[in-house]
Amino acid sequence: MVSVTPKARNIEITAEGLQEDLARLEIQKQALERELAAVTAHFGSVQRALSALQALMPESVPPAPAARPADVVAEAPATVAPATVPSADEAEDGAGDGDEDRAEDASGAGDADGSKSYGKLTEQILAYFADAGNTDVRARDVASALGRDTDSGSINAVRSTLDRLVGQSRVRRVGRGLYRAAKR
Repeated sequence: MVSVTPKARNIEITAEGLQEDLARLEIQKQALERELAAVTAHFGSVQRALSALQALMPESVPPAPAARPADVVAEAPATVAPATVPSADEAEDGAGDGDEDRAEDASGAGDADGSKSYGKLTEQILAYFADAGNTDVRARDVASALGRDTDSGSINAVRSTLDRLVGQSRVRRVGRGLYRAAKR
């Protein structure tokens, strides 16, 4: 009979325990990966449906909040902010609310000839696209060109205005987060 030292026996027991833990963790990992894949697929379809519905919503209703799948995995439920959330195109750049632009646009009631007067930001964006021609640009690039890239609120105001201009067919969305001057 071979004599095994207590120390060697403890190492053997520990190794067996770790192998059992490893097998259990591998099964749990596979289950979580399947669940994440299902949630990610569902998230994508909900996000696309929400984007389609937002295009049909009146201008006065702000878009509902959304997060990217990576944000959903990384955040605890308590960290989700109750503020407005970007559309699918805005989500890529981390966009948000455009209250600043709405305040600027609301200030112009109309001209003497009865035509609608647009806010300063709207006019600046339209002038930018008039100069940009047939070039695809991101909201962040527009904000930078207008000197409005100092904080997220200013960039978000540009994004909100761009989305509104897309809804009015004054600017075209040509890709995820990409905009181009509307054809005239």
